[in-house]
Amino acid sequence: MTHKRFSASFRYAWAGIRHAFAAQPNFRRELLLGALALTLAAWLRAPLAPILAVTGLVLALELMNSALEALVDLVSPEHHDLAGAAKDLAAAAVLVASAAALGVGLAVLGPPLWQRLGAMAGLG
Repeated sequence: MTHKRFSASFRYAWAGIRHAFAAQPNFRRELLLGALALTLAAWLRAPLAPILAVTGLVLALELMNSALEALVDLVSPEHHDLAGAAKDLAAAAVLVASAAALGVGLAVLGPPLWQRLGAMAGLG
């Protein structure tokens, strides 16, 4: 791939992220929650890699969900059961990834947070 094509691809991808940030409240919420989880991990000196991985997964699936919703709305402006199922399944993928991210967050951040809070309360 030439430098020019690579640069164009990057600009298109960045435009998609800007669009998602501007138009998708769930993307903004998930970005904020991911940033908070990463900040908490840094404060606790917990491993960042699992938090980065699940944050990236949730955000990527939210982008795919938004893309699929836009495409379904374009090709099927009238209600159709299959169009609804496609949108529901994409949203379910984000929900499953979010639940997994919560589980990873609890497993990675829970123990050091519990320890830090106990130490702050004079219990540890």
